[in-house]
Amino acid sequence: MTGSPVPPPDGSPDPGVPWHYGDPLREQRALAQGEAAVDLSDRGVVTVTGPDRLSWLHSLTTQHLDALAPGSSSLALILTPNGHVEHELHLVDDGTTTWVITQPGTAGALVEYLRSMQFMLRVEVADRSEEFAVVWEPVREVDPDAITWLVPDDYAGTGYVDAGSDRGGDAARYVPERPGALIGREVIVPRAGLEERLALWPHRAGTWALEALRAAAAVPRLGLETDHRTLPHEVGWIGPAVHLSKGCYRGQEAIARVHNLGHPPRRLVLLHLDGSEEDLPAHGDPVVVQGKTVGWVATPAWHYEEGPIATAVVKRSTSDDAVMTVTTSAGEVAASCVPVVAG
Repeated sequence: MTGSPVPPPDGSPDPGVPWHYGDPLREQRALAQGEAAVDLSDRGVVTVTGPDRLSWLHSLTTQHLDALAPGSSSLALILTPNGHVEHELHLVDDGTTTWVITQPGTAGALVEYLRSMQFMLRVEVADRSEEFAVVWEPVREVDPDAITWLVPDDYAGTGYVDAGSDRGGDAARYVPERPGALIGREVIVPRAGLEERLALWPHRAGTWALEALRAAAAVPRLGLETDHRTLPHEVGWIGPAVHLSKGCYRGQEAIARVHNLGHPPRRLVLLHLDGSEEDLPAHGDPVVVQGKTVGWVATPAWHYEEGPIATAVVKRSTSDDAVMTVTTSAGEVAASCVPVVAG
């Protein structure tokens, strides 16, 4: 089924890797059926070594990491002092090294920040992106021969990450029910072995296919479902990426204040778009209710079963049954709303 790779369009969040191989809807189906892999070699790979690595990362991030067992993986965030999301970290520890998968183009900034926080601790941070590549595979089990990051239970529909609780309750208050599941893993391989790893699968799928499955499951991604003022509460990261009962870290006061005393100002939703329109909206296109802009499109996608969909971030007060439209460069597109994060 795999044809010639088609490069992504300008402005793609995944530059430099195949967008599709000629038939993105068939590629989605193969991916959903566990028969295709995705080249994610645009992702960054950072390593942290040294005996203090886990306790140090625990102190810097939103996640409970100081007892991360060898072979285990986790999802964590680094926040600004005001609690806004700055980095998304997919972490795996192998017993001597913590491996971190980052979003495209962010590894350098992450390494710079981590090194600025080393002080006298016994840790070493390195950008290994030129040596190692990432492959998405549609199974959720650890490969004993490769560094493997597993999609968190919350997203895979297999349970819930233990995230503790605070006075405002536990993480269940944010995402009562997900619209779908995203089952898969990210495997780190030497760049020299990338083609060999992809060849293990019957088919290949492009990032178009993977992004459509991610959007249908309303799984947030840094830079798409986020902007410079995103709070983790708004996109459903409390639980999968934010532990509510751990010690202090940068931005922790803002997390606790919103969780215990209020509500986030915005929330993630899934839009089903009018299928009569040929073109999808673009990331950032306004979401409008009764002539007023209430939010913006995060990830638009053509889904092989659902048709045209998009995640969107809207004002918390926006009613789920409101008549919504998306303003695109070609005109207005009608949309219906499926809530993801509770209002």
